[in-house]
Amino acid sequence: MIKYNFDEIIDRSTTDSIKWSRRHLKENFDDEDNIPMWIADMDFKVAQPIINALISRAEHGIFGYGHKSDEFLDAVVNWQQRRNGWNIKKEWILFTPGIIPALNFIVETFCNPGDKVIIQTPVYYPFANIIQNNGCQIANNPLIRNNGRYEINFDEFEKIARDSRTKLFFLCSPHNPVGRVWTSEELQRMGEICLKNHVLVIADEIHSDLVYKRNSFVTFGKIAEQLKMKSIICTAPSKTFNLAGLHVSNIIIPNDRVRAELEHKLASIDIDPSSFASVAQIAAYNEGEEWLEQLLVYLQGNLDFIKKFLEEHLPKVTMLVPEATYLAWLDFGAYNLSDMKLQEMMRKRANVALDDGYIFGTGGERFQRINFACPRSVLQKALERLKKSFEDVEIEV
Repeated sequence: MIKYNFDEIIDRSTTDSIKWSRRHLKENFDDEDNIPMWIADMDFKVAQPIINALISRAEHGIFGYGHKSDEFLDAVVNWQQRRNGWNIKKEWILFTPGIIPALNFIVETFCNPGDKVIIQTPVYYPFANIIQNNGCQIANNPLIRNNGRYEINFDEFEKIARDSRTKLFFLCSPHNPVGRVWTSEELQRMGEICLKNHVLVIADEIHSDLVYKRNSFVTFGKIAEQLKMKSIICTAPSKTFNLAGLHVSNIIIPNDRVRAELEHKLASIDIDPSSFASVAQIAAYNEGEEWLEQLLVYLQGNLDFIKKFLEEHLPKVTMLVPEATYLAWLDFGAYNLSDMKLQEMMRKRANVALDDGYIFGTGGERFQRINFACPRSVLQKALERLKKSFEDVEIEV
């Protein structure tokens, strides 16, 4: 057994990292010395089998065009069966260089300008950009906050789905940024509404491996046969194994007709996994589980650390404890601050680069999203900065 050290601090400032780029921090967060805790990648070294596989591939010395090998596809099939109990077929899997590109291709393929796509704000903000940049309309079904937990407004969801212009539903599962792991009952109810109204479900399940104990993730592909056949399941090893820079995702489509339509679109672009993306995915899914289990324990420790710190030092900041992801959703609504003032506090006074809640859409006002996938000492430093910066801020009455 390899014992991984997630407390190790690794300098990323000279690795072309968008997260740690001083220029990017200066241009986008006003100060190059801000602690970056915004974009969703981890500050942890990847599993050793992945490193070994990449080194071996580099030493081979030839980096020509790649393709979806049987080994590449088998890794996905076996991972889904092992982690989610979902038996899929290799031919169901399409490759894209990330889920964001996939969602763009999907909207281009299945929508016409003016069509509507359902999202549930506050939600991962690229969803809205993708919809609007493709000439479509956002059909928002805002989540309801109930006793510190987000729930779905099913009546409004059904009303939106009944609109003949509504063609797709972007399901964020687990949800980013609120951290909900949807129950099978919630998924089935949303799925049945979509099925009845001929709305194709696009399930972004990129965070599905990062689920904490006492919560159980259910892939939309397992809910029911008829729902599975009216869905596209978007998966990737990128969040799970910190491989975002290798641009690899696996789009699982059980329906032959739906898959053929998207495959025709992808064929016109002619994309395949790179040599490094391929070997990294194979090593991650086949040999990375030990690392993942240790990671989840460490992330739970970081989550507990945030909760305790806020209770002791920033009791007016409410954290909606995530059931999954390494992203915490922090409510600063008790302070008498506008979104712009809160942003200024973070960037210029606390010197911590977080994601502003308002960019996630309706319901994100006066929130901040913090990425806690970092060594605990870095997390503590960032929280100490927040504590100091809010010591004399007024509480809203």
